[in-house]
Amino acid sequence: MPELESLLGADYDEFALLPDNAAEWQIPWERPPVVSRTTVPVAPGQDVSVIVWGEGEPEVVFLHGGGQNAHTWDTVALALGRPAIAVDLPGHGRSSWREDRNYGPWWNVEALQVVLPRFVTRPPVVVGMSLGGATLIRLAAVCPQLVRAAVIVDVTPQVNDPTRQWTTQERGSVALISGSPTYESFEAMADATVALSPLREPAAVRRGVRHNSYQQADGRWRWRYDLFGERPPSSGNWSDFVPLWADVSLIEVPTMLVLGALSVFVTEADKAEMLRRLPELRVETVDGAGHAIQSDQPLELVRLVEDFAFDPAPG
Repeated sequence: MPELESLLGADYDEFALLPDNAAEWQIPWERPPVVSRTTVPVAPGQDVSVIVWGEGEPEVVFLHGGGQNAHTWDTVALALGRPAIAVDLPGHGRSSWREDRNYGPWWNVEALQVVLPRFVTRPPVVVGMSLGGATLIRLAAVCPQLVRAAVIVDVTPQVNDPTRQWTTQERGSVALISGSPTYESFEAMADATVALSPLREPAAVRRGVRHNSYQQADGRWRWRYDLFGERPPSSGNWSDFVPLWADVSLIEVPTMLVLGALSVFVTEADKAEMLRRLPELRVETVDGAGHAIQSDQPLELVRLVEDFAFDPAPG
C-alpha cells in the first residue's frame, strides 16, 4: 500500500488508498475493485464528476454532505459491494463551481435530473447525508422515477435553523466550513481536521483530507469546495432548507432516516415532524456515530441499507 505522503502530488492516484479503507474496517480484499471517475455535462460550462463503482447498472447512488466529496462513501461502497455511483455535488470535489455559488438542494436536483439517467434505467436506492440528504428529500419528492428507496442520513429540513447554537466540537468537522479555505501545509490542514474528528482514526481522517484538497501554485493547500466567503445576492439563501418540509410530505417512496447517536444535528422535535409527515418512515439510530455516519460507523450503515432496501440473501 502506498504511503499517504507519496500521494501528495497533483497527479496522485485517488484510488490507491482504497486498500487502507478496507484494512481499517476488515473488509475482505481479494483484488482491487472496478472503480473509475467520469464527468457529465449538466449545463453550459457546468460538469458534475462521478465515481463509478463496479460493473453493470448502479443499484445505489450516494450523495455526500456539504464540504465533503464522493470519496466520503469509499468504505461504504467497498463493504456494500454493489454497483453504485457516488456523485460530487456541484461546487464540491471535482465538479464545477457555479458563478452564482448556489449549491442548494433545488439546484442539485436539477443537476441530478441530468446525471442519473446517464447511468440508470431503473430507479436506484439513493443514500444522502446532510446536504446530500436534503437534496434527496427534494429528489424523492419531485423525481420519484429516479428513487426506488431513500436513505436520509442525519438531516431534516430544520438542520440549519439559525436559532440553534452549537459549539465547535459539537459541529465537528462541519465547523471547518466556517474557517480558512487554505492552509500553509497539508499537515496543518490534516491536523485541524483530526482535532475535530474524535470518532475516527487519524489515518482515516488524513485520507479524507487528501481526497478533499489540492495544492495551489503558491504551495498552500485548499479545500475542494466552494463554500467560503460572501455569496453573491443571486445565490439566495439556499442553506435555508425549511421549505423542504413541504417536500417531505410529498415523498411516496420507502424512506429511512438514519441518525447518529452522538450527533446534535437532528432533534427529537425534528424526528417527530418527519414522522408526522411520513408516518411510514423508518427511523434508526447508530451508536458510536456522529453526523458523518458513513465515516464513523460505515459497516452499520451498510447493514441498515441492505436490510431496508435489498432482499435478504438466499439461505
